[in-house]
Amino acid sequence: MVTALLLRETRRANNYILAGALEDRAAACPAGVRSYTRGMKRVAKPSTVTLGLVQTACTADPAGNLAHTLARVDQAARDGAQIICTQELFRSRYFCQAEDYANFALAESIPGPSTVAFQRLARRRKVVVIASLFEKRAAGVYHNTAAIMDADGSLLGLYRKMHIPDDPLFYEKFYFTPGDLGFRAWSTRHGRLGVLICWDQWYPEAARLTAMQGAQILFYPTAIGWHPSEKAEHGANQHGAWETIQRAHAVANGCYVAAVNRIGHERPYGGDGLEFWGQSFVAGTQGQILARAAPDQEETLLVPVDLASLDLTRTHWPFLRDRRIDAYGGLTRRWGDQPVP
Repeated sequence: MVTALLLRETRRANNYILAGALEDRAAACPAGVRSYTRGMKRVAKPSTVTLGLVQTACTADPAGNLAHTLARVDQAARDGAQIICTQELFRSRYFCQAEDYANFALAESIPGPSTVAFQRLARRRKVVVIASLFEKRAAGVYHNTAAIMDADGSLLGLYRKMHIPDDPLFYEKFYFTPGDLGFRAWSTRHGRLGVLICWDQWYPEAARLTAMQGAQILFYPTAIGWHPSEKAEHGANQHGAWETIQRAHAVANGCYVAAVNRIGHERPYGGDGLEFWGQSFVAGTQGQILARAAPDQEETLLVPVDLASLDLTRTHWPFLRDRRIDAYGGLTRRWGDQPVP
């Protein structure tokens, strides 16, 4: 069953590319592209790169979600994006709302049908693509993984989600083996970037260690939303905390942060389900919001960022210079009641 599903999706994705349908599908997409380049001089600084954040709704059809996201990424590239990131697990509805063995059939190998399709697109459009996938590494070993593809179509590497949540309707520990590749950054044609995934957003250690690998931009593919019954009482605070901590990562590390979230009210198992809050955003090197998407509609943000500003910010706010690395040994302990080695 799993093999048949993957073969079917591979055929559909490959045919989609080879038949040239990608161009037609992209042209037919609703506008939903918000550009933050209007009014700027046409000649960009050599250090300026345009980020593309693809925020969509998902259906129960994995191949359809793949085709739709490919079209949105392609459109973003044609509109000027140079580094384009998908939301978390874009090929399906957020299946972690229940512990269901049938959902393992959604996983694919890397390289696999999705990476092949995105590599072709990256090579054709000369863009960097970050694609969030459900990876089948081996029998019984699955990861929540981001694949990073350079502008020549090469697969630069993978980031496997390190922090795995287990909360009501976010039962990810059932599906995902914790990442074992560590925190990494990659030099691409359009800049040096790091990738972290959703629950990683709450951990300053993850952002710091990735920035210390030289990342100029931290990308966070995300699937986060409200329990509808809690939204009225806690919704504003929950969203505010989520955005604030990521803006703080930008401040503390003097880098850009780009978070890409999905939209839609998904109830694959009935009940109240989850209402994803969208609002993908890019934060600047001082934590300022440069762009934010809508909470309830598909949208592609195109956001130019000046990588030269990292040097200026870090020179005037020298947090990295003043770190007391000799005094941080306690961070490797679970809690403060353990003796320092």
